[in-house]
Amino acid sequence: MSHEHRDHGPRRVGQVKEVTSLANPIIKDIKALSDKKTREQSGTFMAEGLKLVIDAIELGWTIRTLVYAKAAKGKPLVEQMAAKTVAGGGLVLEVSEKVLSSVTRRDNPQMVVGIFETRWKPLREIHPREGETWIALDRVRDPGNLGTIIRTADAAGASGVILVGESTDPFSLETVRATMGSVFAVPVARATPDEFIAWKKQAGVSVVATHLAGSVDYRTIDYKKKPVVILMGNEQSGLPEHLASQADALARIPQQGRADSLNLAVASAVMLFEARRHLLSLTEAK
Repeated sequence: MSHEHRDHGPRRVGQVKEVTSLANPIIKDIKALSDKKTREQSGTFMAEGLKLVIDAIELGWTIRTLVYAKAAKGKPLVEQMAAKTVAGGGLVLEVSEKVLSSVTRRDNPQMVVGIFETRWKPLREIHPREGETWIALDRVRDPGNLGTIIRTADAAGASGVILVGESTDPFSLETVRATMGSVFAVPVARATPDEFIAWKKQAGVSVVATHLAGSVDYRTIDYKKKPVVILMGNEQSGLPEHLASQADALARIPQQGRADSLNLAVASAVMLFEARRHLLSLTEAK
């Protein structure tokens, strides 16, 4: 992506534009965010839906561009988000439904789309404290799995997600959709396997890894002694030996029936809620 694209936001601050053409260069730039390389070069990503846009802005994320369908014009919440976008120096686009469908790659798109600056949590800034739970994912490949895990981590009260190795992008449109907005509430870090291992050695955490060779029932582990990092392996190949060997406990989820494995997102949910069971109660639910 060109340098000019990365800088176009500041040059068009505080503007509201009406766009009806699919050939509009701004629309082309937004559509290009479906490509991971473009997202990384521009430092931006797309979130679809008014609720997600509201959540992101309320949580302090920087919105570069707000796109809404003409049919949403005049709706109080849409107008509020448009005003906040302009006040923050962003661009507001009022577009036809045809343009919105093109941007979101959906026949029946949501009426509002936001373009936000990506935000990664630096691994070196993660210092887990008592009662905190993190989940680390080795080479997670499926956007739906990653999005669901981020949403589950949010629901369980986990402190964040660490992506280890080459993983799918948490800021892809598919992943963001699957998080249902939790991508804005849950810090996400990334690390090479060696960086993760070095961090683990000085972070004062207990790493609990799920592994087919695990001999420990996941329900018998003490999750209270130290901050916990749940370490989950890749969907196809599981956890490699060099990571498994760093775990303080190799756990397994007992199973019956013919299925010999669980979906990664389901297994992650089982582990997260067990690790945080002593911290969760219905009386504190909001």
